[in-house]
Amino acid sequence: MCHGGDRTTVRAVANGSETIKNHAAFIWSVADLLRGDYKQSEYGKVILPLTVLRRFDCVLDPVKAEMLAKHESLKGRVENFAPLLDALTDVDGLWNTSRFDIPKLLDDPDNIRDNLLAYVAGFSDEAREILERFDFATQITRLHKSGLLYLVLGKFAEIDLHPDRVSNLEMGYLYEELIRRFSELSNETAGEHFTPREVIGLMVNLLFIEDDDILSKPGAKATLYDPACGTGGMLSVAEDFVRQHNPQATLTVYGQELNSESYAICRSDMMLKGQSANNIKVGNSLKTYSPDDPGDQGDQHPTERFDYLLANPPFGVEWKKVADSVKAEHETQGFAGRFGAGLPRINDGSFLFLQHMISKMRAPEQGGSRLAIVFNGSPLFTGAAGSGESEIRRWIIENDWLEAVVALPDQLFYNTGISTYFWIVTNRKSPARRGKVQLIDARKSFTKMRKSLGEKRKQVADDQIAEIVRLYGNFDQQNVDPETGEPDARVRIFPNESFGLLRITVERPLRLRYEITDETADALRADKKLAKLTDDQRDALAERASGRVGTAFATEADARAEAKRWMADLDISGKPIEAAIVDALSVRDPDAAPILDKHGNPEPDADLRDNENVPLPPDPVRYEPDPTGRLATDTYTNAVEQYVEAEVHPYVGDAWVDHTKTKIGYEIPLTRHFYVYTPPRPLEEIDAEIKQLEAEIQELLAEVTE
Repeated sequence: MCHGGDRTTVRAVANGSETIKNHAAFIWSVADLLRGDYKQSEYGKVILPLTVLRRFDCVLDPVKAEMLAKHESLKGRVENFAPLLDALTDVDGLWNTSRFDIPKLLDDPDNIRDNLLAYVAGFSDEAREILERFDFATQITRLHKSGLLYLVLGKFAEIDLHPDRVSNLEMGYLYEELIRRFSELSNETAGEHFTPREVIGLMVNLLFIEDDDILSKPGAKATLYDPACGTGGMLSVAEDFVRQHNPQATLTVYGQELNSESYAICRSDMMLKGQSANNIKVGNSLKTYSPDDPGDQGDQHPTERFDYLLANPPFGVEWKKVADSVKAEHETQGFAGRFGAGLPRINDGSFLFLQHMISKMRAPEQGGSRLAIVFNGSPLFTGAAGSGESEIRRWIIENDWLEAVVALPDQLFYNTGISTYFWIVTNRKSPARRGKVQLIDARKSFTKMRKSLGEKRKQVADDQIAEIVRLYGNFDQQNVDPETGEPDARVRIFPNESFGLLRITVERPLRLRYEITDETADALRADKKLAKLTDDQRDALAERASGRVGTAFATEADARAEAKRWMADLDISGKPIEAAIVDALSVRDPDAAPILDKHGNPEPDADLRDNENVPLPPDPVRYEPDPTGRLATDTYTNAVEQYVEAEVHPYVGDAWVDHTKTKIGYEIPLTRHFYVYTPPRPLEEIDAEIKQLEAEIQELLAEVTE
């Protein structure tokens, strides 16, 4: 049975109460029964849903008799009796109309499997969906066939998870501890659904760093959303953070998750904590919501806007499965949809998640929003000017939404050792931060772990988190290295436009002379423009060329006249064929006069075409989808011409810029900004080391030959 008792305080839980640790250890001891029949990575498939079931069992225990009587009296008279049963508990969407509970199931060992399935079927839709997402029926059958079902249920019957014994808050901590252990045992996939707690802690600190209201005002309320919530770790840590700073504040959390099991874990965690489990949805956040399709599992929060958003979306995962939906929304809705700024490459959907989150921000006049997202290095610089990625960066930075980028140590996550970065994006920057972006280099802020967990070999300690938060928060002050007294090299602040560039196309004139060379015959045989000719005709052209190697023509007109004579002799015609023969007679010659078009302008040589990146003029601008007008202004054309005069003409004086091809690009070269030159060692030192090594080798050889 489940008994009442005193509640543990929030402070005790926050510090990790012994009650929670003992409960977690006892529940996890079920693993001893599973060993052999289940792999370690599968323990969570049994332990997590049974923990949820036992909590439901204990919550319903005091009102079960009343609930059964109420259901019996309503049966056949009231079509929708759910709200009336729901009102009997403090947990929204939790009721059960079966006569069973876990202790009663143990009274009939012979029918325990069928009775347990009947018990699960008697739950409310919300509670039953959670268990079904765990694929709990499959585990029940597997445990039954292994002869473990009675033993495992007996273990869970021994633990009292009644709310009077374990509060909603404590239950959340208990459940998260089990999730953590489960994730560590299956760390080959843990990083897909589980973000290390210290990483989330740092992220949440930075998310709330500028907001005193939610952290101090009594009765403050706010909402938070994670579009790739996994097992709900980010939502839980954010809720914890707010509660510890302001117990009188309310942070209502929302999330969406694609993986069914992770969704079940997150939804049950929220339900056990007293949060509205209906705020946690299943489906692909990137897919377009379709109200006409009840089976659609796209964006399940299409109209909501949130105060805070955070996410750790999968790194470098392609979005082919939702490509049709995303492209259609981009093309038909533009900026009225979520992906108006552009689409990234198909093999990395990171920027789709960020655009999706930005679409969920409140408008500045409604208070605005802040978001934090974890990326790998690719979104910083991948994509040339004018590409989808570059246009998305331009959209964010020119709208003055990018507040900061924080470079983190590598080897922080369970399933990857790559370097990662926090992007902090907001449409309500403080006055001091407007028009600027802060870069923080925290790549050396880590502590080596004594034992690695998958790819995770480093962690960020509490004092290191505090130091990063201090560097971030001291934006409008001089960050000084406490050891040297010099400006802290880990922090750089730049105006928005410093991340922009003009990608210009530098042309040089086409210079040709016309001559029959040894290569002319081969060129005529291989030219695709002559593919329609017969083999005999191509051979005849090649023989003409081979017989006149060394013949030069004074002008292009002379070469063209020669081509026409060959064509007449072979009874062939057509401008493309004539052009192909003239091309075969042409030879690039830097000393030749430029070839002019019909307007008297030099024709560009595609082989000499080059591209240069010109710094964007220091002229703050507001984002416009089409920057053509801006590129045509004197400010921009003069910046390009001045660059060419200084950096190009000293080396190639005949070059010019095709301004019609100029594009605006944005990238964030964070590593370059924090690069520190290390001079090579003196040659004398290297020479001395080589001589020492040679001497050691000689000694070793002498020992071998003696």
